Amino acid sequence: MRKALNHLKKSDPVMRAMIERIGPFRMQFGPAEFHSLAEAIVYQQLNGKAAETIFSRFAALAGEPLTPQGILKLSDEQMRGAGLSRQKSAYLKDLAAKTASGALDFARLPELPDAEVIAHLTQVKGIGVWTAQMFLIFSLKRENVLPTGDFGVRMAMHKHYLDVAAKKLSAAKKALAAKKGQKKKIKLPTPEQMEKIAKCWEPYRSVACWYLWRSLDTKTL
Repeated sequence: MRKALNHLKKSDPVMRAMIERIGPFRMQFGPAEFHSLAEAIVYQQLNGKAAETIFSRFAALAGEPLTPQGILKLSDEQMRGAGLSRQKSAYLKDLAAKTASGALDFARLPELPDAEVIAHLTQVKGIGVWTAQMFLIFSLKRENVLPTGDFGVRMAMHKHYLDVAAKKLSAAKKALAAKKGQKKKIKLPTPEQMEKIAKCWEPYRSVACWYLWRSLDTKTL
């Protein structure tokens, strides 16, 4: 990891300042297995506490760690009783069925390149590119993933790279905007802008993204 941090600090002064203020890299990894992906589906579009409650109820019924067999044995009524929506229940059943049939093979994933992992995982209903990228980063420990659809990464890039340039507007322009009652609109970076900013981070874009996420929680930044 020292090699990755040295590269990021040397190639990007903005990232260097972030690393120095945030401190050591401490990403929490999970196992690259069925349970992790099923848990990710349960947590989609839910806040932390609600997701934890629903997941606990669901795991109590299906068994922990989650398995395809444990999920497939549950009825739709049992899954709804745990707090899962009809849509999420369908996603979890599809994940379980494809894994049980061998269409989704977790044992193969560590050997596949990133693009093929994403293609393999997104065959499951409810698994989009973002979820597959999170699996790449946090389960397969891939170091060069740039999730251009991630809100946190986009916000951090806006804050540290784009907003800095916007703040260089002349005082006259700022005064004119204030006089007109104009509110500052946040324009998040496009995927193309993000790729350009992150070019110098390669091959450690995942590591840089962890610092971007952490930067939003760090008051000193």
